[in-house]
Amino acid sequence: MNVLTKENYKEKIESMTPDDWKPLLDLIPVIEKTESFYTAGTISYQDEDIVEIGRSIQNPVIHTFREIVYQIPIIIDFGWAQWDEGSELAGNPDTDYDFIDIPTKCKLITAFVRNDRFCEGVLASCFEDGIILKILRSIRNQIGDAS
Repeated sequence: MNVLTKENYKEKIESMTPDDWKPLLDLIPVIEKTESFYTAGTISYQDEDIVEIGRSIQNPVIHTFREIVYQIPIIIDFGWAQWDEGSELAGNPDTDYDFIDIPTKCKLITAFVRNDRFCEGVLASCFEDGIILKILRSIRNQIGDAS
């Protein structure tokens, strides 16, 4: 798995070309057309009692997104769980991602992807709420401004 270190992530991300970003940004129209990023489901186990466990079945675009962010790579090895600024940015529906630099947007993506490993459905929720789309559009805008 390709992961950037906290010592080199800014330099690596800032040196990326529009072609490097293309696989990720090509997901924008797919995301825009997607009606739902997860569906509720239940699993039943039967012994003496039936136990129902809720789980989310993620849309394939989420799997593709996860693969691409590791391949490019833009996933950063840092203390995402203790990153208060990220929680504030992601939790504020009025956050204007165009005023955030691309490395910080990659830290947000990292936090969502890594958190989803421990709490299934986080990433689907970020897609469903439009946060991922806002971040990707903002990256596209910033890259477009640079060219």
